[in-house]
Amino acid sequence: MTRVLLLGGIGEALAIARRLGPQHLYSLAGLGKVPDDLACAVRVGGYGGAEGLAAFIREQGFDLLLDATHPYAAQISANAARASHLAGVPCWALRRPGWQAGAKDDWREVADWPALIEALEAFQRPLFTLGREPLEHLDEIPAHQHWTVRCLQSLPGNARADVLGARGPFTLDGERELFARLGTDVLVSKNSGSQATEPKLQVARERGVPVLILARPQLPEVTRAFESVDALWMALEPLLRA
Repeated sequence: MTRVLLLGGIGEALAIARRLGPQHLYSLAGLGKVPDDLACAVRVGGYGGAEGLAAFIREQGFDLLLDATHPYAAQISANAARASHLAGVPCWALRRPGWQAGAKDDWREVADWPALIEALEAFQRPLFTLGREPLEHLDEIPAHQHWTVRCLQSLPGNARADVLGARGPFTLDGERELFARLGTDVLVSKNSGSQATEPKLQVARERGVPVLILARPQLPEVTRAFESVDALWMALEPLLRA
C-alpha cells in the first residue's frame, strides 16, 4: 500500500486529508487552524529545507509526496520537488487554476512588491488580501493612504493601517459591507483561485473598484499535476488500495 505524505495549506488539501487513513501523514506549516478530527496523522512544522524533507521521507518510509500547498507557496513547492528527487519518490501536485478576469473586471497584474507599491500610488484606501506580507511595510505607508490588511490573525496596526483577522469562506453580503464601510478604492489580491475568497472580486466588479493582482510564481515541474481534488483522487485511490 502506498503511504502518502500530504503537504497542506489550502482547503482542498484538507478535503484530501479527510479521505486518508492512519498510515498517511497530513503536514502543515502551522499558520492556520490545525484539524483535530482526522483519521490520518497530523504534523505541524517545517523540515529544514529540501534535504530535511527528503531525510524525513526516507526515514518514515513514505512512497508518495503530495504537494497541496498554496499556489503562492513557491519555496515549499520547490523544496517538495527537490526532496522527492533526493528521496527517490514521486511528487504529485494539486495546482489550483487561477481566477480569470471577466469583461467588466479591472484587473492589473503586478510582478512583485515594488511594482505593487508603484501601482498603488493613485489610490487612498486599499484593502490588502495578500496574507501577512503587507505587515512588514506598515511604517512605509504614504501620507495620503490608509491601509486595511486582512489576514488570519488580528494584529496591531498603526495610525494609517488597520489589521483585520478573518478566515474564509467569505460571503458576498459580508464583502459588500466591508468594502462600503472601508471606502475601499482598490483591492490588492493574490490570484489564489479559491472559491472561499472569490466574493471580494465580485464586489470589486460591482463597485467598479480596480484589483491589483500579484502575479503567480513559477512552480517546479513534478511527476504529475492535477487541477482538482476529484482528478487527483481518481489517480490516488487505486494506489491506496493496492
